[in-house]
Amino acid sequence: MSAAPLLSIQGVTKRFGQFTAVDRMSFDLNSGVIAGLIGPNGAGKTTLFDTLAGLLRPDEGSVHLDGHPIHGLVPHKVCASGLSRTFQIPRPFPEMSVLENVMMVPLGQIGEKFWNNWFRPGKVAQEERQAKEQAEDIIEFCGLTRVKGDQAGSLSGGQLKLLELARVLMADPKIILLDEPAAGVNPSLMVTLVEKIQELNARGHTFLVIEHNMELVMSICEPIMVMAQGKLLYSGTASGARKDPKVLDAYLGDLP
Repeated sequence: MSAAPLLSIQGVTKRFGQFTAVDRMSFDLNSGVIAGLIGPNGAGKTTLFDTLAGLLRPDEGSVHLDGHPIHGLVPHKVCASGLSRTFQIPRPFPEMSVLENVMMVPLGQIGEKFWNNWFRPGKVAQEERQAKEQAEDIIEFCGLTRVKGDQAGSLSGGQLKLLELARVLMADPKIILLDEPAAGVNPSLMVTLVEKIQELNARGHTFLVIEHNMELVMSICEPIMVMAQGKLLYSGTASGARKDPKVLDAYLGDLP
């Protein structure tokens, strides 16, 4: 008997007025994969991500994470359920340090309620120490220790993508959605980012990746899902995607 999928997307549809951006998308992802989601500009990929992450509410369909429904939940509840995402354009707090940005992530910290700082100062301090230790470990893993005290707004494009990954890891998600991790990243930092993704995957983390860098997708992602005009054109192996007539037509044959 096969294991239940970690993420199950069934018939998800998202409309904006008369325009259907995501049209009855359905696929399952098993735990431990690095899956790729590709398609031409305007295919609906980021809208699907926004819907999965709770930024948009689906008009139809369902999303289940580890057997539990998450469609329609607000973003912080989706995150608490175990699904976290990065953005194509990173969104850190620019005037806060790298370390402070990562430490901001955990939900429900007792220090968020101001009276605990008066009546439970020891517990607040202990929780903050633990968060700092965890954040520093993650920052070291992501190769950002040298800049952990720098303002996030001063980082390069590649460093910002690594900071996005660090912030996601601080939430300890079951599945990570990466939106265009290669965009704006120089080749050396791209190698580092790919290595981190593969190392995390080897530790058991599951990924769903939107990416226009076909060389990257074809080298590390399987399965691969292809979208066009809001619909799922293909789901399967990288080698199969290179030969599928509908995929080649969507990309005008421009696949490696």
